Amino acid sequence: MRCSFTALVALSLALVSLAVPTPSPYNAHEKRSAIPTGWSLTRRHGNAATLPLRIALKQSNIESIGEYLYDISHPESSNYGKHWTAGEISRKFSPSDESVSTVRDWLIENGLASERIRVSPTKGWINVDVSVEEAERLMNTEYHVYTHVSGQEHVGCEAYHLPEHISTHVDFVLPSVHFDTKIKRRSGGELEPARAVGQPGVGITPKTAGTISQLVTELEQCDEYITPICLRALYGLAYEPVATDKNSYGIVEYTPQAYLQSDLQMFAMNFSTDLIGKEPYMVSIDGGYAQTEYQGFEYNGESDLDLQYGMTLVTGKQPVTLYQTGDMVEGASFNNFLDAIDGSYCTFEGGDDYTQDAEYPDPYGGGYEGPEDCGTVTPAYVISTSYGYNEADLTPFYTERQCAEYAKLGLMGVTVLYSSGDYGVAGNGGYCLNPDGTQSADGMIFNPSFPGACPYVTSVGATMVKPNATVLEAQPEMACMEVIYSGGGFSNYFAMPSYQKTAVDYYLENYPPNYPATIWNSTGMSRAFPDISANGANYVVAVDGQFELVYGTSCSSPVSGAIFTMINDARLAVGKAPIGFINPTIYSADFAGAFNDITEGSNPGCGTEGYNATAGWDPVTGLGTPNFPILLEKWLSLP
Repeated sequence: MRCSFTALVALSLALVSLAVPTPSPYNAHEKRSAIPTGWSLTRRHGNAATLPLRIALKQSNIESIGEYLYDISHPESSNYGKHWTAGEISRKFSPSDESVSTVRDWLIENGLASERIRVSPTKGWINVDVSVEEAERLMNTEYHVYTHVSGQEHVGCEAYHLPEHISTHVDFVLPSVHFDTKIKRRSGGELEPARAVGQPGVGITPKTAGTISQLVTELEQCDEYITPICLRALYGLAYEPVATDKNSYGIVEYTPQAYLQSDLQMFAMNFSTDLIGKEPYMVSIDGGYAQTEYQGFEYNGESDLDLQYGMTLVTGKQPVTLYQTGDMVEGASFNNFLDAIDGSYCTFEGGDDYTQDAEYPDPYGGGYEGPEDCGTVTPAYVISTSYGYNEADLTPFYTERQCAEYAKLGLMGVTVLYSSGDYGVAGNGGYCLNPDGTQSADGMIFNPSFPGACPYVTSVGATMVKPNATVLEAQPEMACMEVIYSGGGFSNYFAMPSYQKTAVDYYLENYPPNYPATIWNSTGMSRAFPDISANGANYVVAVDGQFELVYGTSCSSPVSGAIFTMINDARLAVGKAPIGFINPTIYSADFAGAFNDITEGSNPGCGTEGYNATAGWDPVTGLGTPNFPILLEKWLSLP
């Protein structure tokens, strides 16, 4: 699902069938326009070295996945709430036998023995270990070694080519043009905690304004200090769980970010007595654990925030699952998490693909030796993730494949929430795009986020209580413009989904952004985000034994997740299905008035004031903030 955006074609790091002269019958399949920041080309890769070539086969019926999801997610559909089983999803979207045989035959015709070729159990991937020389011949390319400023090395190419009759059966090939690579020390000394270029959490982690000398809980001071009582008042969240044994809320964290139980208990004693003596149910994915070796806001701020507020707002009586993903050496990416909850996404039986995900064991020594998780984890009904990439960090093919996985979760009845970003119209770290596709602090082109711009997730922006306002006012909030700015805008990769067309068209017609088409996607045909928002400023959070003021869409997503978890609880208690993918519902006319409209503020970035918050949907705060009583009433009225 890709939108046409002529003015920003150069921004795409990969394109189908690029007009690059190549020997017939080969066509360019993907091409990278720039080397990511921090990397440099070092040398040609040795011909005899081995590459674990992983070929992602096109999935059957995937072009219709949005229609299938819409059919069970729109309140006026007769199939609303009739979610699919994992087996039904696998049977519907598994690549065809023709795709498997065509690509396999091509490999054999090019001299690879059949016993070297492995097809994944779900037929989604073909895997074959080849020499660099064989890979270069197969795909008419050259492999190089790239070096990061940290000393980490990565193998890749600038472009690769496939025969036309093969290209139609292939999404992408790894390793190739992609740079979702883990940064770590490979030799000598103590292993550093995992870091990555574009790793979830780098750049989108919450910001702190420092420690708090005096705690307050009064509603009159919510413009300075957000505590659970403020959020309950803002969004009318007064609810006692009923179906706790049936319901589930999941929060995803990526090592080395980890919560401290001592911080959770410190928060509980001051703001949430229901949590005293309790902890989240932790599911370890690819060696993940709540590490305590490294402490400080950088390591504990995100997880402490997510769990303290996520668990508190479900009153401490609704179980919360912590999906702790990745170990201290390798870290992890979204794919590692998706592997764990959907075995059909794994690249091969018993393991991930380490050109995109962390490899186990570490090929450079010192890596995690434990098992890889592939389809071993049951997804919760609501999953909140406060991490993200810039859309341009990854290629369109790669993001499209991952985005389809979120659609599959929606088909299974899972609500997936992602923070929209903390830098307004800029990307993580305040980086914007340049005309040649690179990203820099002085770039001028708006830089959308991912997965927030995926049309199959619910993207959550940030608001704040207006200075000197109280939560008792009719509309006490505005777009967040302290410390962080709510991420929002228009995708350069994904087309506008039908569910938001009416709302976004109204915005573009009545409040057209006054910017040249060269710096934002002005086509009116691209996915717009965020979808909703929630407070993201001045949160009182216990971090490493002291209270700090925390800001970010990292606050907004887990709070929203808690609200939707309570709605699920009420539906499950009366024998109804969970709400699943909520976007077609919340944008529908049936849910008019279910969100508190935010009409003040903007989201600056890239040398501009960004977009403005306006009446109705806007690319700063989406539809607005949740009104829990109205949402609950409306969702309980649905089948």
